[in-house]
Amino acid sequence: MNPSNNVERHPKTVNPDSSTFSLTVNGERHTLTLDNRTTLLDALREHLKLTGTKKGCDHGQCGACTVSVNGERINACLSLAVMHEDDDISTIEGAAEVDHLDPMQQAFVDHDAFQCGYCTPGQICSAKAVLEEIQAGLPSHVTKDLNAPIEISDAEIRERMSGNLCRCGAYANILKAINQVAEARS
Repeated sequence: MNPSNNVERHPKTVNPDSSTFSLTVNGERHTLTLDNRTTLLDALREHLKLTGTKKGCDHGQCGACTVSVNGERINACLSLAVMHEDDDISTIEGAAEVDHLDPMQQAFVDHDAFQCGYCTPGQICSAKAVLEEIQAGLPSHVTKDLNAPIEISDAEIRERMSGNLCRCGAYANILKAINQVAEARS
């Protein structure tokens, strides 16, 4: 007797290499069925059509794909989408309100903190996270006194933003933009 004859056949067989999972992106719940090897970056861009998050190096070295997952920034190209079941993900598309830009977006405009703009979504997502990390008291490599509140300094910002590359070299203006938002918050 062939054991396969006892297996019930369904026209919509689930592929063992894919998974169905749910996540929240920019406040909206999504249920996806994807190949288990799909990165979060590809899920956002190709399946949810959120193309603001950029694919730069696809190796976690440039920061163009920076998003926030449960309040922490990650490189979406290094993370599999299926790992984010029930996670809360924020992308650049979720930063602005309908009628006005997020303060960090506005600061980037005010200080011309971009040239070609390709890295800008990742830069802005990372910059927002930098200020949250400092506010939460999370030290960096250049934090001088681990027992004192972290002071926002150019060195502190540069260190924390070092994972985001700008091939156009807009670093000085990016620094000014982040400082503008930091000063407005204090």
